[in-house]
Amino acid sequence: MSDLAAILAVARKDLLQEVRGRAVTVATLFFSAVTLVMMAFAIGQDAALLQRSAPGVLWVALAFAGVIASAQSFQSDLEEGAFDQLLLYPVPRASVFLGKLLANWLYLTLLGLLMTPVTLVLYGAPAGPRAWLLVPTLALGTLGFALIATFYAALTANLRAREALLPVLMFPVVVPVLLGAVRASEATLQLSNAALTGGWLQLLGGFDLVYLVTCTAIFHLVVEE
Repeated sequence: MSDLAAILAVARKDLLQEVRGRAVTVATLFFSAVTLVMMAFAIGQDAALLQRSAPGVLWVALAFAGVIASAQSFQSDLEEGAFDQLLLYPVPRASVFLGKLLANWLYLTLLGLLMTPVTLVLYGAPAGPRAWLLVPTLALGTLGFALIATFYAALTANLRAREALLPVLMFPVVVPVLLGAVRASEATLQLSNAALTGGWLQLLGGFDLVYLVTCTAIFHLVVEE
């Protein structure tokens, strides 16, 4: 099996498993909706403050949903013994990581595309003519988050306190991506300097590249432990 075929096979397995089970989908959708509504109530009725808060609230909801999705992607395999069998395949360990990453990235991007219009309407944020740039912003932001979340989910999968350790370990590392994604979203929605959109997107792409190379290169050390 080629490396590309192995990556696609792992991603397909994870996506099909979620389509059939829907446990993560229900949990993340419910949690994201509750986060958006409760944050709106907490911020209050100030229209200008609601608009400026929209990008940050969107990415907070996506971040917490991503923790749930990435943790479950490994936990379900470990409970069924599928992950050990997956590592026995004659393919590089990096292919397993990239397959898991691809599934988590696609899931988070789709979730972000569903949540974005809801957030814009709920918080009264203006879409504007540059709203289409939210698509590459979501793609780059969720890629960076999925990289760190997938890596640390694998690192903590066999630990007893994995549910508590996963967010503690990954959030300090993923903060630059989340900050860049929030700033890029603000610039795209013209809630800040719109001329900075390209710069924030380039910064996100740079973080993604560094995380991709680093996590892929050392993933085999994680699973061998």
